Amino acid sequence: MQKINISILIFFCLLFPALAQEKERDKPIPKAEVFTSNQSVRINGVTHNLKTRAGTMLLKDENNEPIALHGFTAYFKEDGPSKRPIIFSFNGGPGSSSYWLHMGVMGPKRIVVNDPGYTKAAPYELVNNEYSILDVADVVMMDPIGTGLSMPVGKSEGKDFWGVDQDIRAISLFIMQFLKEYDRLQSPKYLLGESYGTMRNAGVMKYLLDKGYAMNGVVMVSAVFDIRSLAFPVQESTSYLVHFPTYATTAWYHDKLPNKNPDLEAFVDEVRKFTEEEYLPALFKGGRLSATDKKQIAQKMEKYAGVSANIWERSNLRMTAREFFNELMREEGMTVGRLDSRFIGINPFPQNQFAITDPQSDAISPAYTAGFLDYFHRDLGVSKDLTYKTSAYAAPGFRWDWSHKGNEGWGSMISINTAIDMADAMNKDPNVKVLIMNGYYDLATVFYGVEHTIDQMNLRPEIRENIIMTYYEAGHMMYTHMPSLIKFKKDLADFINDTM
Repeated sequence: MQKINISILIFFCLLFPALAQEKERDKPIPKAEVFTSNQSVRINGVTHNLKTRAGTMLLKDENNEPIALHGFTAYFKEDGPSKRPIIFSFNGGPGSSSYWLHMGVMGPKRIVVNDPGYTKAAPYELVNNEYSILDVADVVMMDPIGTGLSMPVGKSEGKDFWGVDQDIRAISLFIMQFLKEYDRLQSPKYLLGESYGTMRNAGVMKYLLDKGYAMNGVVMVSAVFDIRSLAFPVQESTSYLVHFPTYATTAWYHDKLPNKNPDLEAFVDEVRKFTEEEYLPALFKGGRLSATDKKQIAQKMEKYAGVSANIWERSNLRMTAREFFNELMREEGMTVGRLDSRFIGINPFPQNQFAITDPQSDAISPAYTAGFLDYFHRDLGVSKDLTYKTSAYAAPGFRWDWSHKGNEGWGSMISINTAIDMADAMNKDPNVKVLIMNGYYDLATVFYGVEHTIDQMNLRPEIRENIIMTYYEAGHMMYTHMPSLIKFKKDLADFINDTM
């Protein structure tokens, strides 16, 4: 038997996987599919008939090469003018599909949940969404690559879309190509993103403007632009400071404060003042803060946030959000929600330092998931052979690239800040307005963190006035709370009407 030349063997071992990978990349591009249906929504006693398209659009790169099938659901008013406003809407994650906003507030139907309690198992209630914005504007719900029906094609891979800048580019390409495909280039244009979708929004509004696509308005639902406000980095005080007012509103809601101010907004203003004028200087002093001053600050923190002064002293006046979830109602054996701190759930491990679950997510996720999928396939007529992915987290190789152009050299994920993109776009286009919608009980993206970021954007006063802040007595998904849903619709409609 002849001996096999080892170098030839190595060559073929390296060659065959490469050939297999090349063959995989050269496979035929799947065909985009769009399923059409007629829907309607009744708002303020008027029925609006809608032409609906749900499916995928072939997304191409700057060289006209196919890179993805991009999933979407579009609602167009029948016989509506091509200059009718159009809103491109998405959730966040990163790695989440758009079904939360779709079934919570934007679409013609909405899921009814037992806010702020646990929603019972199926059958779930799907009702006419009289608070949809579809009487004012057309809506396009977008699912980023790896979610919904969206997937890479051709030579593209997931990593080409899974990152701050990669995502901004892909979302922007879809919007530009969709506007051309559906003859909507002359329509007033809006972005509406939730959670990480607001960080995406800040980058997309700049990317599109630099390509010649100016937005009439950008809507930020439960916003975050600077990750430092959420990450609690070592020896950094910002996260602790910006979370404290939401700790306080949570304690206020759950009646953990004796003799509390019955006016929530007045209470929040009082907590803002304490945070800026007393809490901030105390943290800045660090080890130089005297024992007497530390005790006095801890007592005031107990007054505003409910947690014992002894615990505040022992924790050096610092408490992460995950610690607060467990601490506020530890004695009752309960934990409060991250996405919405009005929600409470059983704490099976009250001795734990950190919460292990989010009651709000637990309470509503099954209703949203099953209710949406039934609507998607039954009402919108999307083939049941297609699998709608509610998130990209289970996708092979899913990992987010947190580097961002403009943040180079800052060091890590916790330094990412797209407020610089928003500031650039607002300075280049002084007509664009931004609506930021904040939940007082949102411990995922805290309202005071957004306020702080906006204050640091170094905008001229006349540009700063183009940022409108609204507040809701609910959490991250404020639209699960009926009074906030009603206010959400009014605030959004007013914003669109004022920016056309």
